[in-house]
Amino acid sequence: MSESTERRVLLKLSGEAFADPAIGYGIDPLTVQRVAQEIQEARNNGVQVAIVVGGGNIFRGVSQAAKGMDAASADYMGMLATVINALALRDALEKLGLDTRVQSAITMQELAEPYIRLRAIRHLEKGRVVIFAAGTGNPFFTTDTTAALRAIEINANALLKASMVDGIYDSDPATNSDATRHTELSYMEFIARELKVMDTTAVTMCKEHSVPIVVFDMNTPGNIVRAVRGDEIGTVIH
Repeated sequence: MSESTERRVLLKLSGEAFADPAIGYGIDPLTVQRVAQEIQEARNNGVQVAIVVGGGNIFRGVSQAAKGMDAASADYMGMLATVINALALRDALEKLGLDTRVQSAITMQELAEPYIRLRAIRHLEKGRVVIFAAGTGNPFFTTDTTAALRAIEINANALLKASMVDGIYDSDPATNSDATRHTELSYMEFIARELKVMDTTAVTMCKEHSVPIVVFDMNTPGNIVRAVRGDEIGTVIH
């Protein structure tokens, strides 16, 4: 950790965190406002919060590449989608009185700061929320991997993955009513079972640097606050 003794977390928000739940895409102001309010409450509890945002609610590079688009071009377009989400979240947080900075891995100085690790850490120490946009700035890396990378770089106490499910199950709960949710898994158990909730590369990186991962349901009101605060929630990979 830095000179600060506050808990510091990296919150990974998928594109679905910005979408209208009824349609699953686009940006819904009420949904973004709810997420921002939970981040505000977490920050008011004395937790330093950095965020990595996805862009699947606007453009999903993997699916477009599968349809024949050049994979690198599709990934760059997906990175630009994350910038749109980051700006929407910053606007919502600023309206709540939270000093917020967006740092982009792709330079666009009119919209965001460039990603600079030490500057990001300093923002967090000063109580600002930092939103990391544009992934790693390179194609072929997911925003899960970006979240793991940034969590390691800023010395986060945990990586919190806000998901559409309430944890990791031993089988697909959508097709198996008897599926059992794990409360915890080791990194190697996750990797060996080839679970699809999170990118294996991201889990491997967290394993190498001993960063615990919490997978939890972002649709339940209050869950973001609980996860950021360190309450028992979802599934812990450690």
